[in-house]
Formats: sequence, C-alpha cells, structure tokens
Amino acid sequence: MLRQVAEGVLVHESEFVQSNGVVVRGRAGVLLIDPGVTGSEIDCLANDLRELGQPVVAGFSTHPDWDHLLWHARLGEAPRYGTARCAAAVREQLSDADAKARIAAHLIETEVAGQVPLDLLGLITGLPAGTAHVPWDGPQVRIIEHQAHAPGHAALLIEERGVLVAGDMLSDVLVPMLDDGDVATAIEEYLTALRLLEGVAGDVDVVVPGHGSVGGSGQVQARIDLDRAYVLALRNGQDSADPRIGPSAKPGWEWVSDVHEGLLRRLAQ
Repeated sequence: MLRQVAEGVLVHESEFVQSNGVVVRGRAGVLLIDPGVTGSEIDCLANDLRELGQPVVAGFSTHPDWDHLLWHARLGEAPRYGTARCAAAVREQLSDADAKARIAAHLIETEVAGQVPLDLLGLITGLPAGTAHVPWDGPQVRIIEHQAHAPGHAALLIEERGVLVAGDMLSDVLVPMLDDGDVATAIEEYLTALRLLEGVAGDVDVVVPGHGSVGGSGQVQARIDLDRAYVLALRNGQDSADPRIGPSAKPGWEWVSDVHEGLLRRLAQ
C-alpha cells in the first residue's frame, strides 16, 4: 500500500528486504522510482495508481542491481531511465543470455522464489552523461550521480518536496555494501558519494533508502555519519560498532553480518 511521505511523494515498501518503491506525482501522471520486487506487490502498486487515476509517465532505476531494474506490464510502457553508466552496466549484464536464469537461481533459497517478474528486467534508457534532472513533466528531480555501491548509482533529490531518494545508501538496516573490484578504490568512491549527499542534506526533509525505514530531516546527517564511520572503520582495519551488525541489528536482518564479514575478507586479500 502506498504511504505519503511528503506532498505528492508516496512510498510502497516491499516485505522483501524492506525495498522501497517511490511514486512522485506530476502534472499528467507519476514518476516511478525502483518500483518493487515481487509481481504481486508491483501489481498492488499498479492497482493503487489506477485508483488514484495516475498513470506512470516515467520510470527511473537508481542503479543496476536486479531488484532496482524490475517492471510489470500493468505499469505501462513509459520510458524508464537511468544514468548512462547504469544503463551501460545493465546492457553488459543482459548481454549474457543466462543472466535472468542466474538471478532466478539466486532467489531459489529466498521467500520470493518464483515470484519476481524478470521479463521486463533492465529495459532502461541511459540519460546523456551529466544530465542534471530527470526529464519528465513534474517537480524537478535532481540526479546526484556517484560510483558508490554500483556503477552509475544515482540518488534523486525531489527539490520542491525536500525528499532524497538515496538508492542503496543511508539505510537504517543495511551496512554500506561496496562495489565489486578494488576495495581501496571502492572505499574512496563511497566516501566521495557521502560527501555529495552531505552537500544536499540541508535541503532534505525526508530520506528514502532503497531498503529500510523512511527517515526525517534529523536522520539524514545521522545516517551519513553512520555510513561514513562504518566505511572509515573498514579502511582503517578496525572493528565496527555499527548497530546494523550482529545482535544489535533489527530482527530478521542477521545476514548483514555476513555482508560485513565478506567485506572484511575482501580487505584482507
């Protein structure tokens, strides 16, 4: 079910890893950001939009992870955007004919096995490099591109509403997850991205992470500080007291400790 978090901005939270789909109302319809995970949930979202009399006029994927690239036929054929680097990464992924099969196999051990619609996965158009705003007929949505977590990752600032859609950053349930490749480079890219988000924090009243709880203005800087402390601890080879790890983590999210251990193993290589 859609929940309003600011004027003209609504969020649909999936049960699967608390994934957040974001709806922004425009003049002729809505911009849909990272719509969701399971077919039934995205279908529910389509029903909500139909009841509101709001067609989808544009879509946006914040980054090229599979769970942010999904779509449903009932959402229509509106253009779906991402940054140029995001779209290039998706094209490379989908150039492998077995890509969707591997995603489906990866999901077999999860509670959403067989429920994720992959037919329309990743059909996004890359915006020209340096594009400042999402092209659509609605409130200005600024694109803040960085390379933390995934190539061409974008946070979106809905300027007139004071809402920051953070993608897979600034979560209250997930520790920062670094991009694959050289760990030292990934750490510096993450710290750079946090500085970019910090630069707009004063204009943010609501932060919506890709996974986790929606936060108010007082939580934006706190989440930036928490992510930065975690990444700096990794860089310095120190233990982290991050509350998202281990026994202090929210119930049902114990696996974030595995993510943390995986990052430590990468650093040790």
